[in-house]
Amino acid sequence: MEFESDVITLEVNQHVATLWLDREEARNAMGSALWRDLLRASAALAAIASVRVLVIAAKGPHFSVGLDLKEASRSLLHANGDSSAKVAATAITYDNVRIMQDSVTSLCELPFPVIAAVHGYCIGAGVDLISACDIRLAAGDAVFSVREAKVALVADLGSLQRLPKIISAGHMAELAFTGKDIDAARAAEIGLVNSVHGSSAKDVHAAAYELAREIAANSPLAVRGTKSVLGANDGHTVHEGLVFAARWNTMHLQSHDLKEALTAFIENRTPIFTGD
Repeated sequence: MEFESDVITLEVNQHVATLWLDREEARNAMGSALWRDLLRASAALAAIASVRVLVIAAKGPHFSVGLDLKEASRSLLHANGDSSAKVAATAITYDNVRIMQDSVTSLCELPFPVIAAVHGYCIGAGVDLISACDIRLAAGDAVFSVREAKVALVADLGSLQRLPKIISAGHMAELAFTGKDIDAARAAEIGLVNSVHGSSAKDVHAAAYELAREIAANSPLAVRGTKSVLGANDGHTVHEGLVFAARWNTMHLQSHDLKEALTAFIENRTPIFTGD
């Protein structure tokens, strides 16, 4: 796999890939390099046939402190001159926001499950990022905040769209309106994270890899199909979702993985799935 970035590191170990946020000196603040390279990383991972699960984690003491406000402030405060300069700056800002949105969305569109392993601060855009993941795990030291209201912004990278499908409307409103910090225990209580593990990055990373290996041991064809069917529920009725599921299964009933699962059951052994 050829992928180079100053802010992201990719690793692949058998069927489990890891996308590391790797800007430790800035507490993994998310700037233009991250948004550009996240799109590239998603494309690179989607092209690796052996990958069955992705873990998103971070190097350093924090998952991410969110948007790189130092970088963002330079562009937001750039146009203080005539109206034409302000119009141009507004257009550029809009285009930049759309790139950032597409970068986060690229994680949702990966065909395999994505697990976020969070430790330390997960603030603002960090929450946007984990909201795009299928599963979220936290270390005991994790702190979460939909922080944008405190810095005079409206969250625009997916938290306000994706979190209401993860946590209840009341909890969503409280987090977004106040910008308050919540700890890992509270995040688990409201369903923002699936579970809390130990007290450090090491603990949550170990839990994420254990879960990833458990998923990867299943038929990758079935896991990808399950993710597709779950995604197809959005904006559709139960009937429409059932039709989609029926079509998907009908198309894959002759798969090698299904035959292997049935044969392994008869032979009382662990199946070996290939994704075919």
